[in-house]
Amino acid sequence: MEYLHTMVRVADLDASLDFYVEKLGLVEVNRIENEGGRFTLVFLAAPGDEARAKEAKAPIVELTYNWDPEDYSGGRNFGHLAYRVDDIYDLCNRLNEAGVTINRPPRDGHMAFVRSPDGISIELLQKGDAKEPQEPWASMENTGSW
Repeated sequence: MEYLHTMVRVADLDASLDFYVEKLGLVEVNRIENEGGRFTLVFLAAPGDEARAKEAKAPIVELTYNWDPEDYSGGRNFGHLAYRVDDIYDLCNRLNEAGVTINRPPRDGHMAFVRSPDGISIELLQKGDAKEPQEPWASMENTGSW
């Protein structure tokens, strides 16, 4: 058995790509437009996994955009996506500056949670040992649910 990908249905493909690619930093590795089925699939990989993902040897996120409007609710019931990051404080700062709410700040220098435009929880985990706690994160409260 081999883990291939996680599929997430999205209501607004442009908003989702802005979040996952422009803000979170994932890389688009493939796109399928299906005229007959009226949907678009966009496959995203972590930057360090780009080459391996194109060979189907690294896990990816599949954004599924159905062209006909549908109501997607309860993104939290999906669970969450998790990414190991080089510098959790740097990424959370960039996300915060880009207008992304940090639902669970990295108070411990190890873990944070944010949400996509469709309400999918994204867990960010510091690579290696936790960083020393630092402000403004150390005293920041949780916002919303994560």
